[in-house]
Amino acid sequence: MPRIMIKGGVWRNTEDEILKAAVMKYGKNQWSRIASLLHRKSAKQCKARWFEWLDPSIKKTEWSREEDEKLLHLAKLMPTQWRTIAPIIGRTAAQCLERYEYLLDQAQKKEEGEDAVDDPRKLKPGEIDPNPETKPARPDPKDMDEDELEMLSEARARLANTQGKKAKRKAREKQLEEARRLAALQKRRELRAAGIEVTSRRKKKRGVDYNAEIPFEKRPAIGFYDTSNEALDPMAPDFSKMRQQHLDGELRSEQEERERKKDKQKLKQRKENDIPQAMLQNQEPAKKRSKLVLPEPQISDQEMHQVVKLGKASETAREIATESGIETTDTLLNDYMFTPQAAATPRTPAPQTDRILQEAQNMMALTHVDTPLKGGLNTPLHNSDFSGVLPQAQTIATPNTVLATPFRTTRSEGGATPGSTAGFMTPKSGALTPVGKANMTPSVRDKLNINPEEGLDVGSTPAEHRMFQMSMKDQLKMGLSGLPQPKNDYEIVVPENEDQEEPEQAQAQLVEDQADIDARKQEELKAKAAKELASRSQVIQRELPRPQDVNLTVLRPPHESYSLTDLQRAEELIKCEMVTMLQFDNLKNPVPTINKRTNMSQAQQLAFLEQHPYGSYRKEDLEVAKGMLKKEMDYVKNGMSHGELPLEVYTQVWEECLSQVLYLPNQTRYTRANLASKKDRLESAEKRLEQNRSHMAKEAKRAAKMEKKLKILTGGYQSRAQVLIKQLQDMYENIDQSALELNTFKFLQEQEKSALPRRIQSLTEDVTRQMEREKVLQKKYAEFQIQIKQLQEEYLTQMQSLPNDDASKGEEVSSTTNEETAVDEDDAEMDED
Repeated sequence: MPRIMIKGGVWRNTEDEILKAAVMKYGKNQWSRIASLLHRKSAKQCKARWFEWLDPSIKKTEWSREEDEKLLHLAKLMPTQWRTIAPIIGRTAAQCLERYEYLLDQAQKKEEGEDAVDDPRKLKPGEIDPNPETKPARPDPKDMDEDELEMLSEARARLANTQGKKAKRKAREKQLEEARRLAALQKRRELRAAGIEVTSRRKKKRGVDYNAEIPFEKRPAIGFYDTSNEALDPMAPDFSKMRQQHLDGELRSEQEERERKKDKQKLKQRKENDIPQAMLQNQEPAKKRSKLVLPEPQISDQEMHQVVKLGKASETAREIATESGIETTDTLLNDYMFTPQAAATPRTPAPQTDRILQEAQNMMALTHVDTPLKGGLNTPLHNSDFSGVLPQAQTIATPNTVLATPFRTTRSEGGATPGSTAGFMTPKSGALTPVGKANMTPSVRDKLNINPEEGLDVGSTPAEHRMFQMSMKDQLKMGLSGLPQPKNDYEIVVPENEDQEEPEQAQAQLVEDQADIDARKQEELKAKAAKELASRSQVIQRELPRPQDVNLTVLRPPHESYSLTDLQRAEELIKCEMVTMLQFDNLKNPVPTINKRTNMSQAQQLAFLEQHPYGSYRKEDLEVAKGMLKKEMDYVKNGMSHGELPLEVYTQVWEECLSQVLYLPNQTRYTRANLASKKDRLESAEKRLEQNRSHMAKEAKRAAKMEKKLKILTGGYQSRAQVLIKQLQDMYENIDQSALELNTFKFLQEQEKSALPRRIQSLTEDVTRQMEREKVLQKKYAEFQIQIKQLQEEYLTQMQSLPNDDASKGEEVSSTTNEETAVDEDDAEMDED
């Protein structure tokens, strides 16, 4: 029967390494391709192994107490939602589920009274792990079977292939085509050598032959036509100078070759810098250390200083008493250097209740709840905190040991050695137990029983206080009466040279501060440097420019010194001294240069100074020399009738003299302008122009940098100034507009003042004229009313004399007339109103 292999099982180290390399090459989406490298694992198992164990972001450390509390709290809020709980805690879902089941099993074992140390989730012999993806990999066996070796070699070959199957197939086909072409060419050559001509028949290609014709050619029309559209674009590429590689772009092989060279260069650089191999692999990202959180100190600095001062005061008093040599005083003082109880610093108290165990018991109790149809009380649970998503953190503080033993603080009840309870304490030996309260002990620093009132029950009434004071006086008198008689024999010895020794001893005992020592040394170095600078030349003291190289050709050869006159010999001595000073200054204070190249090395300068030693002179000699020079200068001025030259004349003379000196860049030396040729003058002018340009560029760069810096510093002020200027301009415009409007309204006011009386007069005349017209019309109206009444009366009299029919018509006419009259009266009243 053939052996059937089911994919799965425990993971081995080789499989993990292959999976890591495959993920690096294929990514985290192509799990089928990754699983093809592992013969015993499926794509789903490879994916689960990566996301449950091999992912560098997975946290594999021990579970902390806070994480356990958070897990139980979230499991109570969101039961069975492990994919939601996992990112909150920072673990995987499988880790959360496994830890949750472990805590429940531990709580159940503790309730049943079994040993909770063993892991209840540990597999027994013969059991199969249901989740092998979440377990560490097993080591590889020494003798691997053929299947594993074949899988390893195949994975190594496939992972080392960077081109792929298609690229290999294309290269192989290209190689075969080239071999086929060479064979056919060789065959035709051999037939031609044997006298047989073979014509090669080329296959007719379907489509366009690009070597024989132009594809999609549009022939121009016969005759003249407009060529304005054929203007050449200057930005168009020049195909006459382009090659095929410019059009095709960079090939993949060239790109891979360039990347390969870059990787080699990086690896070489890393090896040169000696970076550890673990950093080069960088298998796991570096984890940032968490901040150390400590409880707040229970003892302040002031309290610590107070305790130290108390100890120092007692030690000082004891030393003074011991130095006096009197044993009686020494017996009255006790040694408080060591505390009476040698107890270790108590540890941080453990919590009274196990929160994790309580939460696990609650979850287990809720899991095994019976149906609520039976009735009865609810399942008893421990108190839990549901004030938020996360459980409340407990702050544990270290007990204060120093505050419990101050200068006048009594010890705890029972004895000097503290214990867990008051009954298990060792009583202090050698101390007097006061009478009054049995549960109190004397003070810590009270070995002579000076403060017995701490352990006595004095009482609260004044009479009891007086009795206590009297009893204390009696006890004190009885104690003093037992003292021996004093001995008044004194011997005074005055030491010799006491006044002289005390300052020396005090000076010896005084320890100078390191800051004072450093300051004194710094001052000494400054004084030494200032003294050395004062002995140097004025060029160094005033920081004047100096030549980079010293021209030794100004000195005459030694064999010509015998034929010199006294004046020439003096001039030669001055030149020699000048060159010596320049060499010494360049050796002690080198000129800062850019190229750092000089004609003379330091060894040559030292050799020249050995032949011509640099002499150091006293300050008095220098003052005498300066006086002689000044005297000679005054003599020359008086002899040649030279007065004080103004600055303008001196500047003019200096510029004339400077214009006579010309620098030759080819010969790197200065000469007189009248001795130089035209070519030398042009070269000198070009050199000066180049120097001026470089100086101008340097100054411009410096100015731009300063301008940029100034812009950065004053950018806000400038923007603010622009805003204020704009506001001022707007205000000025508003002021001008307001002034114009004010003048306009003033002019209108004057015009109105002049036109107002005329308007009032014309309106008054109109009103008077209207009133008179209304009066006339009222009179006419009254007359018409009177006439209407008269006509009505006449009509009524006529109607009375007529028959009945005519009378009724006449009444209707009269009623109509009366209505019209009433309407006219109403209109008249409205006009009057």
